[in-house]
Formats: sequence, C-alpha cells, structure tokens
Amino acid sequence: MNFLGHLYLSGDDPLIIVGNFMADAVKGRDLSHHPEGIQRGIRLHRAIDVATDAHPMHRVGRERVRAHAGRYAGVVMDLFYDHLLAIDWQEHHPEPLEAFSARMYRLLEAHHHLLPQRTREMLPWMMRGDWLTSYATLGGIGRALDGLSRRAPQGASMQGAETVLADHFQDYRAEFGTFLHDLRMTVQGS
Repeated sequence: MNFLGHLYLSGDDPLIIVGNFMADAVKGRDLSHHPEGIQRGIRLHRAIDVATDAHPMHRVGRERVRAHAGRYAGVVMDLFYDHLLAIDWQEHHPEPLEAFSARMYRLLEAHHHLLPQRTREMLPWMMRGDWLTSYATLGGIGRALDGLSRRAPQGASMQGAETVLADHFQDYRAEFGTFLHDLRMTVQGS
C-alpha cells in the first residue's frame, strides 16, 4: 500500500493518521521521542508493510510486474494497490475520495510540525498535485511512477509500469479484493 492505502487503514485518530503517513521517514525502533498516537501510527504502518509484503496475492502481483520493474516490483505494486483502492473507493469508504483526500491534506498540514523534514518537504508537492485523488487514473499512477523513478537509484525500470496494470487489470483487481479483505482483518486485530 502507498499513501492512500495507509491513510485509508489509519482509522480516525489524527495522530495515528499522521504517524502512519510519516512512518517511511522514521528510522529505528526507539519511537519514544514521538507522542503516543504518532508511535501507534508508525507501528501500524510497519505492520501494514509486513503484512502486505507477505501476502500471497501481493507476491503473485509482484512477480507479474517484476519483468518490467525489476527490484522495484514491490514499490510498483504499492502504487497499483492505491489505484485499485481509488477506482472502487465508494465500495470501501463512505466519504467520496475527493473529500477524503482534502480532509487528509488539511489534517497533515495542521500537524506539519510533527513531520520529519523529508516528509514536510514532500507534503506541499503532494497537495499541489493532489496525489491521493490522482491515483484513481492510470495517468496518475504513471506520473507517480515517473516521479519515483527519478528519485530512486536506478529507478528507470518503474517508468511505464502502469501498462502492466492495464494489461492484467482483471487479475490485479481480483487479487486486490482478497488482499484488502485480509489486510483489513490484520489491521483490526492489531
């Protein structure tokens, strides 16, 4: 799961949402310098990542895209899953995607002071480009992959990977349904 998926799975507690959002920029196990809610959000993010990487449907999807994306197949899958969540958003969340995205941007901006520097610098770009809503289109996923490919060492293999999603869309969609159900159960149990 990428940004949209992590925010979706965060629940309603603002600090858990912020912690989950910023977790990729937080290193180490000692989280004691963060407020308790932020710590819970970081731990939730890490649990989601572990469950995602271990899920059989995610592994199948990664193998399908590996020929195109190489070592970045897992990163690409995270974006594919955000796309699959976004296109059927109304089935997963009562709030329209555009409203949810705007609410998340406001919440993250209001807690800007708690974010690590790297995340603080990324947030305005994310908001300006409305990344969360843009994940609902293949073009939005393509732009996200292109941006990632420029920032990642030897990341050029991610460019154009959205074509693999388009070519195998029904397979990915079916696998995602199983994956998301299982992941929600994992999150509720943690």
